Amino acid sequence: MTTPTSTPAGEPQTIRSQRRRAVVASTVGTAIEWYDFFLYGTAAALVFPQLFFPGHSTYVGVLAAFGTQFVGFAARPIGAAIFGHLGDRVGRKSTLVMTLMLMGVSTFLIGLLPTYASIGFAAPVLLVLLRIVQGIGVGGEWGGSVLLSMEWGSKRRRGLMASWPQLGVPLGLLASTGMVQLMSSASGDGFESWGWRVPFLASFVLIGIGMYVRLRVLESPAFQEVKKDREVVRMPVVSVLREQPREVITSAFVRLSEQAPFYLFITFILTYGTKEVGLSKEELLNDTLIAAAVGLVSVPLWGYISDLIGRRLTYGIGIACVGAFAFPYFAMIDTGSSGLVMAAIVLSLFFHDIQYGPQAALIAESFGANVRYSGAGLGYQLASVIAGGPAPLIAAAILENTGSSTGISWYMVGCCVLAMAALLLMPRGGAEPGTSLSDKPAASGKADASGKADAATTDKG
Repeated sequence: MTTPTSTPAGEPQTIRSQRRRAVVASTVGTAIEWYDFFLYGTAAALVFPQLFFPGHSTYVGVLAAFGTQFVGFAARPIGAAIFGHLGDRVGRKSTLVMTLMLMGVSTFLIGLLPTYASIGFAAPVLLVLLRIVQGIGVGGEWGGSVLLSMEWGSKRRRGLMASWPQLGVPLGLLASTGMVQLMSSASGDGFESWGWRVPFLASFVLIGIGMYVRLRVLESPAFQEVKKDREVVRMPVVSVLREQPREVITSAFVRLSEQAPFYLFITFILTYGTKEVGLSKEELLNDTLIAAAVGLVSVPLWGYISDLIGRRLTYGIGIACVGAFAFPYFAMIDTGSSGLVMAAIVLSLFFHDIQYGPQAALIAESFGANVRYSGAGLGYQLASVIAGGPAPLIAAAILENTGSSTGISWYMVGCCVLAMAALLLMPRGGAEPGTSLSDKPAASGKADASGKADAATTDKG
């Protein structure tokens, strides 16, 4: 058995074993985090307007509920900065244990919250505070889980290895939607009074599972090497923002075509479908479950394809597909036909997955091992402020002011145009098949061939 500081270069069996553990630990932990995060979005669309923001018009209640959802997105870059610093200073593994605990406890407490009818204005205030904690937790989670899996993997298969933690999204969506659907059926008329709480309280059980698998994996070899060479950066967040602002900014904007449409596809559609089209909540949840199940195959598939044809080409295809589907999507939903609605929801998430599969490696490969947690995490999570969080709010405002989904489709197309521009401007790292990306730190944190680090920016003692 190796120790966390050992180098298992001559032990292929140990490497294979730890590689499997890293993939499982990253995927399971990420799935639990996204279960918690998505659960809030589903509840915000279905029950929070009535329970925490009563006495307003339907539109104002929905806007308020989606507004509290947005604060979680706004908090995600804060989590990325805090835990990115710790992840690049202390290590990926220990940081991931902290993010899991933070996310799980805050979700559990949401399940215990009194509603507006019980404690008045304090109820939405507490809801907002817990949502902020959720956002900080999930903001710190992504970078570490992706790096733990990717850095244990082969350089030739980084797209596939980094895509496994991305499975946390369809797994979390599948689990959260499934739990809401189960409790909606089981509690019947009691869903708004007590049934909605059960999926949140179940998070406490999931924490134990996640902790067990995460504590069994060793620290990533790349970070072990950074520590061995004494190349740990004193202020990784400051360093990466100063030396690689272009990589951070393009990483955020390249996600516009994935992040904004995704939250329209899984949360706003619940409000739009039930209020505007007259579809049943159960039908929409079932269709989302089917789409999430497809994602269990499509996310790693597109990660693997990106290892063959290149991250940029794969991602560009995904951007084009989402943009082209923006108008057909709402046209199919508006028919009210069960078959067309299901096809629209499944196709929307499939096109999303073309981007989401290779996205982790595309972003992470832009940064050296000593600032990778901070750089990749910040770039990824800044998109939540400019895309994921505002998307349902913008869509609700467009619908209220125009009475049509046409403006929402144009909004999606605009996101795709900006994302394509960011993809073209993104500095080229090890994102193409056949390139060898060094895990050695560089002076600016870039993963270049020299493997040298500036002593002024690293800890040498």
